[in-house]
Amino acid sequence: MSSKVQTPGPQPQAASQASATSLSNEEILRYSRHLIMPEVGMDGQLKLKNAKVLLIGTGGLGAPLGLYLAAAGVGRLGLVDLDVVDFTNLQRQVTFGSSDVGKPKTAAAQARLSSLNPDIRIDTFETKLTSDNALDLFKDFDIIVDGTDNFPTRYLVNDACILLGKPNVYGSIFRFEGQATVFGMPTGPCYRCLYPEPPPPGLVPSCAEGGVLGVLPGIVGSIQAMETIKLILGAGDSLAGRLLLFDALAMKFRELKLRKNPNCPMCGEHRTITKLIDYYEFCGVRGEEAPASDVQVPEITPRELKSRLDRGDDLYILDVREPHEYQISHINGHLIPLGELPRRVHELDSSREIVAHCRSGKRSAEAVDFLRKAGFRKILNLKGGILAWSDEVDPTVAKY
Repeated sequence: MSSKVQTPGPQPQAASQASATSLSNEEILRYSRHLIMPEVGMDGQLKLKNAKVLLIGTGGLGAPLGLYLAAAGVGRLGLVDLDVVDFTNLQRQVTFGSSDVGKPKTAAAQARLSSLNPDIRIDTFETKLTSDNALDLFKDFDIIVDGTDNFPTRYLVNDACILLGKPNVYGSIFRFEGQATVFGMPTGPCYRCLYPEPPPPGLVPSCAEGGVLGVLPGIVGSIQAMETIKLILGAGDSLAGRLLLFDALAMKFRELKLRKNPNCPMCGEHRTITKLIDYYEFCGVRGEEAPASDVQVPEITPRELKSRLDRGDDLYILDVREPHEYQISHINGHLIPLGELPRRVHELDSSREIVAHCRSGKRSAEAVDFLRKAGFRKILNLKGGILAWSDEVDPTVAKY
C-alpha cells in the first residue's frame, strides 16, 4: 500500500520548508511556560518549531508521544501507522475516543493533535513500514521515535536510522515493565548492540497475548517525548548509552550501561550491513498476512464445532488459556493451561475426540502439535479460538 499523506488546512509558518525565525503573539502566549524557563526560552522554542519528528506507531507509546510533542510545539510531526482504532485500544491509547473505533489511526490521531495545536504541521502515512519505504519516509525528518511492538520493525527502524544518521528514540512495554533509551547517536550504541540476534519466534509474547497495564505506555511514551525534546533543545543528558528500566509494580527505575559494540554489523567499525534487509525473515517470522500460528495442525471451524455439539457428538473441549482468561469468558471447556499440559497430559483420554482452543488459535495449535507428538490422534484445533466463536457462533461470549 502506498503512503497516503494528508495535511491540515493552510499553515504558512509551520508548513514552510524555510526555518521559522520568530513566534507569533499567540504562540508566545501558548508556550509562555516554556519561554520563561532559561533552558528553553525563545531560542529553544524556535528549535522546537523548526523540528521534524517522525513517530512510528500511533498506539500505546505513540499516544503520549503525539500529544506531548504536539503540545510542546514541535513544528512538524509525521505519523506512520496502518492500523485502525479497535475497541481494545481505548484502555491505553489515549489519543482516541470511542467515536474513533473503526477509523484509521493516523486520521484519528491527526484530528486530535490538530485540535490540540492547530499551529503545527502533521503528515500522516497510512502505510506499513517496510524495507522499501523506510528510507524515503525517514529522510525528511530529524528524529525518529520508535513506538512499535514487534521485533522486525524495531530492527528495521534501527537500521534505517543508522544508514541515514538519524537518532532513534526507543521505547518498549509489556505488562508492568517498560524500557527506554536513545540509539543511533554518533558515539553511542544501536539496537543491534543491545540485541545482536532476535529472540526465537513465539518466545516473547505480544501485548495482545500477555497484556499491558494501561498507564504504562503513558509513562514510557512520556519519557520518549522528553528525550526527543531534549535532543531538539540540545539540553540535558541524553539516555544514549543508558537503558532505563521501569517496574510499575515496584515503582522503581534502574539503569543499565550500554556500550557501542565495535564489531556490530550495523554501527561497528567494519559495517557488514549496508542496506535494508527482509526483517521478517531475519526474525524468523512471517508477515502480518500470516495465520495466527506457524504450527500446521488439523482444524475445525466454530460453526462446524457448534453443529457437532448440537447433534450430540462426544467431544472433549480443551481450553489451554490461563485461569484469569477463563474468568473473562469461556465455552464450558476443561481448563488445562498450555504451560501445565506436559505434566497434566495424563488427565486426557486419547480415545476421545479432543478440540483444543485458546483466545485466537495460536496457543491451542501448539497444544495440538504437542499432543499429536505425544500420540494423540483424534485432536483438532478450534480455528480462530474463542474470538472466532464469539463472531461466528455466540456473540454473548465476551471478546478480549
